[in-house]
Amino acid sequence: MPGFIKLYVRYVDAVNRLVGRCVLYIIFVMMGILLYSAFSRYFLDSPVIWGVEMAQFCMVAYYILGGGFALLVNAHVRLDVFYARWNWRNQAKADVCTSVFLIVYLGFLLYGCLSSTWYSIEFSQHNNTAWAPPLAPIKIIMGTGIALTLLQAFSEFFKALARSRGLIIEENIPERLIVEGNLEELQGTTEKQQQSAQDKP
Repeated sequence: MPGFIKLYVRYVDAVNRLVGRCVLYIIFVMMGILLYSAFSRYFLDSPVIWGVEMAQFCMVAYYILGGGFALLVNAHVRLDVFYARWNWRNQAKADVCTSVFLIVYLGFLLYGCLSSTWYSIEFSQHNNTAWAPPLAPIKIIMGTGIALTLLQAFSEFFKALARSRGLIIEENIPERLIVEGNLEELQGTTEKQQQSAQDKP
């Protein structure tokens, strides 16, 4: 695989890994908001109007910004009825196909999100509630999360394409290759191809 693709995979994986580990703590912020909202309502007799919505915004940020990280660590739900029975090379070919569909879907999703975000900024859109917070910030966060997931989808496409050719270009070896005992075979194929490339004049 070309060097710039390996560089792309390395940096996109690193960014999404960092974002995912940081976003992890948003769940505790959300829990704190809900606890404070309940405490102020039942013990201080002074309910806040922003509690539930702010917790919802935190959940959206947690879910959307973690999309790329979930894709990186293979945490999304997968239908393994047939997939689990295939060898690693056929699995990689299937991953190439599904990555293409995912990239197209995320592309349309990002386009729609950017359009909606621009509308919120241009017309100063607010939520139709008592608190009435502006919607542009959360939509910007959503656009950022979708963009990171799209970048990771390209990374997964390149990694699957490399594996389908018997190569590994990611720094972290996929866990399923280790569990299934295919790692030595894959590494052996990779070393042979690298040696062959070096022997060429």
